[in-house]
Parts: sequence; structure tokens; C-alpha cells
Amino acid sequence: MAAHDFDVLIAGSGLAGLSAALHLAPTHRVAVITKRQLQDGSSGRAQGGIAAVLADDDSFAAHIEDTLVAGAGLCDLATTRFVVENAPASIAWLRQLGVPFTLEGELLHLTREGGHSARRIAHVTDATGAAVQRTLIDAVRGTPNITLFEHHTLVDLISTSKLGLPGHRCLGLYALDSRTDTVITLRASQTILATGGAGKVYLYTTNPDTATGDGIAAAWRAGCRVANMEFIQFHPTGLYHPHAKSFLISEAVRGEGGLLLLPPAAGGTRFMPEHDPRAELAPRDVVARAIDFEMKRHGLDCVHLDISHQSPAFLQAHFPNILAHCAALGIDITRAPIPVVPTAHFTCGGVLTDLAGRTDLPGLHAVGEVACTGLHGANRLASNSLLECLVFARATAQAIAAAPATGRPALPVWDDSRVTDADEAVVISHNWDELRRFMWDYVGIVRTNKRLERAAHRIALLQGEIDEFYAHFHVTRDLLELRNLVQVADLIVRSAQLRRESRGLHYSRDYPALAAPAAPTILVPPAA
Repeated sequence: MAAHDFDVLIAGSGLAGLSAALHLAPTHRVAVITKRQLQDGSSGRAQGGIAAVLADDDSFAAHIEDTLVAGAGLCDLATTRFVVENAPASIAWLRQLGVPFTLEGELLHLTREGGHSARRIAHVTDATGAAVQRTLIDAVRGTPNITLFEHHTLVDLISTSKLGLPGHRCLGLYALDSRTDTVITLRASQTILATGGAGKVYLYTTNPDTATGDGIAAAWRAGCRVANMEFIQFHPTGLYHPHAKSFLISEAVRGEGGLLLLPPAAGGTRFMPEHDPRAELAPRDVVARAIDFEMKRHGLDCVHLDISHQSPAFLQAHFPNILAHCAALGIDITRAPIPVVPTAHFTCGGVLTDLAGRTDLPGLHAVGEVACTGLHGANRLASNSLLECLVFARATAQAIAAAPATGRPALPVWDDSRVTDADEAVVISHNWDELRRFMWDYVGIVRTNKRLERAAHRIALLQGEIDEFYAHFHVTRDLLELRNLVQVADLIVRSAQLRRESRGLHYSRDYPALAAPAAPTILVPPAA
């Protein structure tokens, strides 16, 4: 099968991937590879909005300081300044594309979220991600220079070293076409990983089924360093309901006055002021640990988030989607509190990059949640994630446009002539379930050395089974995702074991204090 030849390959169709595609399309032939449909990633689920200094009473310095405080001493100052200063232009670009941001008169309506000292969140009611994705997807589908490969799963990156060729460079990738059950070869001078995070490594997550750490695992296998993988953000308020899969109750609900309460059986009292002077507006890691503490202390399945003191008209105007979704489940948030529980939400670490999205492998970039730019440090500040996607998509596109042309050697087709179809698919589903359960139990909000050791032991056993499967059987999307999740789980556990302190999202009972100096956790692959 002949290789598909492009100037740039982009794996992932969220805000980072589609933004990069649109920036590059005027001058490059671009392919966007996504393992389901364009809209099926995490970006479309983002409710709150995009942080940017847009008000007269706000400043870059304040946004930078809020980010640094939330990041618990691990944010890179140069990266943070770069992102914050490019935020207003990113919002302007989205408005030019037609994103229908919520207005207050002729100005953007700005809301406030936990950890922010000012109102600076541009939003589209409570469904910002969905509105932005719809706009970008329409633009991408109408751009001739962009070719879309939906239902194509990243199998592995192709590099000169893997082919035994001189030099050190990414040449393209292999992708599994789920509709034809074949692996195709895609070739390009430049490849961008925009595959999102790895929330599906945990049993409970707000992330979609696509968030299986594909880009992080592929980059690691290709010899790229990863950083800060121990910092998994657990969103404090996932909706707790047997029929509500991965539904998030936005940070903005607390920003607009929502109060966290114990259920009536446990006293019905407000508890956040006992844990932090910022109460419900404390950063997410503080709030998530407080909820976890109260649930364990009282033996609770959930706590309550009450916004019912606001008028029905206010709730309809600010949170129409949350209002409707809860109502469909029999919860009237205008009268009653919302049952909530912490849930895995965002991967703060990832593939180590510079300010142009470049990784350790020339020709390979990483943008968005798959990357570790230094912006999020030990804890992401609310609504900085979509912003990071936008700023680094533009920066990466500019770096690619300025890069000199490189040769494109012929690439081999995928060889599966010596493998057979797996006759025990149940093994894959069992391993997937086992992984997510022990990661939740042993590598969750609160960690101990013993729990991490248990997780590491089980991961090693799973890796042996999966490597055997991968070597002997025809690849499937389930097998590829499980292989990637186990690799990412290994990186999370190894990073957590190296951090002998409690900082930001990583809390260890064995090391409850901060250690000095603050330093990132950087893992170097054996091939590097």
C-alpha cells in the first residue's frame, strides 16, 4: 500500500489539532487523523471557558500570578508569560472565525473560576468547548488543503532510528483504519501530536473514551522525554448519578456562588472554609482533597453543591446545559443541591516541549493536553487548558512554516503477515478494567508508597501480557488503547514514586510536606 504523503500530519482533532490545521492550511498540505469522529475528543466537553486578560481592571501580571500560585511552584515563568500575553489575540482569532461568545452589551461577558483573582473567563454560556469545536470543525471541513482521516487510530510513530536510517527524525506514522481493519502509512516532514490526555487510565473520569494517552505513549516509545506525569488533576465536581457518565459540573458554578455542603445525613453543613480561607474558590487540588477527606471521614458516596439560592432566570442564563442535564436526571438545581464527587479530569504532565511545541525528536511536535509546556506546573489553573491549545497551536504552526524543507524517504508498509486474530478478546477487556480500578484505588487523589508499589507490580504484569498480545495478534483499537494506557500508567506511577513530597495535585501521606527546591519530574526513555 502506498504511503499517504503530506507536508504536516496532525494526530488529534480537538482544539489544538484543528487550530494548528487551520493555521497551516494556507501554505501546507495537512492531514488530520482522529480515531473516532472530529467532535469526539475532550475539547467539546469543556464547559467553563478560556482565560484571558480582557477587562480594564485585570492585568497580565495578575493572570500570571494566579497561574503560578495554582501551579504550586512548578510553573515555568517564561511559558506562563508567553501564554498569558498571547491570550487576548487567541480570543480575537476565535471571534473572527465566528465563535458566538456570550456578551454583556457589546463586550464579552467574563466569568470567574476557582484560583482566579478577577473575572477573565470568556465563555459561551456553559458549553464553550462545544461551541468552539463546532466552529472549528465547520472551518476545517471547508478548507481544501486539509484532508480528514476519521476513524483512524495512531499505532506508532515512524522515525529514522526505527528504520535503521541515518539521522534522528520523525518521518510519519502508522494508523489503523477501523472501518477497513487495515493499517495505513502516512508520511510527512512534520508531525503534530494533539491527542489529548489520559483520563481513561482511571475508573472515574470526565474525559471521553478517546482519552487513552496515545500520543504520550507513542512519543515515549519514539525516545521523547515526558515530564510531571504524577500531576493528574481530579475535578472536584463530577455529577454523581448512576446514569450520568462523565458529566462535569463546571468550576463556574462555584465561581458564581455555589456552596459545597455535606449531605443532610452528615449534618448538611458547609465545609470548605474549614479547609482553606478561599473556600469554594480555592484551586481544584485543594477542593478535591477536601471533598475526598469529608467523604472518607463521614463514609459518603458524594457531597452536595448548592446553587439554588440563585434565581431560576440566572441559572438558565448562565448554566442552561447543566440545568437541562440535571433536570433530565430528576435533579432540579433551582430547588435542590447537585450530588458531586471528584473525578479524573486533566493530565498536567506530558511530552516535554519548548515554546514552539518541539519535542526531543526533530520533526515531531506536541500541542495541548498531550504536551508538558511548563504552563500548568503541579496543578492547572481553571480555563488555562483551552488557552494553551490555542497559543501553542499558533506557535507550532509558525515554527513549522519557518522550518527548512527535509527529504522524505520511502516508508515501509505495515507488516502483519506473521500475526493472527486474537481469539481471547476478553483478556483485553479484563486487563482494561483491572488497570483502571487499581489506578483509582492506588494512584488517586491521596497516595502512599505502599499503594504505588502495588500499582507498579500490577502494571509490570500487565505490560508483559500486552506486549505478547501486540507481538502475536492483529492490532485492534482496544488493544492499541490498552497498550497506551498501561504505558501511561507506568509513567504516572514512576513519576509519583520519584516525588518525595506533597505538591499541588500529588499528595503523599508518606511525604506530606513540601521539599525544596521545586523541580519538575522528567523521565528519559531507555532509547534516548
